Amino acid sequence: MIRFFYEKSVSYKGHLIIPFVLAATGSQSIYSYKLLSELGHKGDFHKVENPTGLFANSFEKIVKIAKEHLDKYSDVASRGDYFKWRYTYSQDLIIIYREGDKYFYDHYKANRLENVAAPKIFESEYDCINWVKSGLDRQRATS
Repeated sequence: MIRFFYEKSVSYKGHLIIPFVLAATGSQSIYSYKLLSELGHKGDFHKVENPTGLFANSFEKIVKIAKEHLDKYSDVASRGDYFKWRYTYSQDLIIIYREGDKYFYDHYKANRLENVAAPKIFESEYDCINWVKSGLDRQRATS
């Protein structure tokens, strides 16, 4: 089972570059990446795995490969950093975003890029992240 290294993710040109270990040979890891687009399913590279087909032996090198690809082919004219408020909690990714005076979130598990967020509106970033963390803590306590 793969694990996405959300804590090593990089926001770039309206995308989130998320590295993961594709394979290991001896003590050497081979890294690949997936992308999330701030446009969601409307983005050409939303949830796409490594459109370059190139791999690397470090997080830094795989992020560089992804950035070079996005420099050439990004379909997003970003209005800001959509992925600015992102957190890793219990290896899950929580992305909080603001529209007007309301806050929403996206929630991705450690091993799949499927948004499992509940449709809920919050009054602050703090309220949102605490609600998500409480839910994850309850879930872990009953497992």
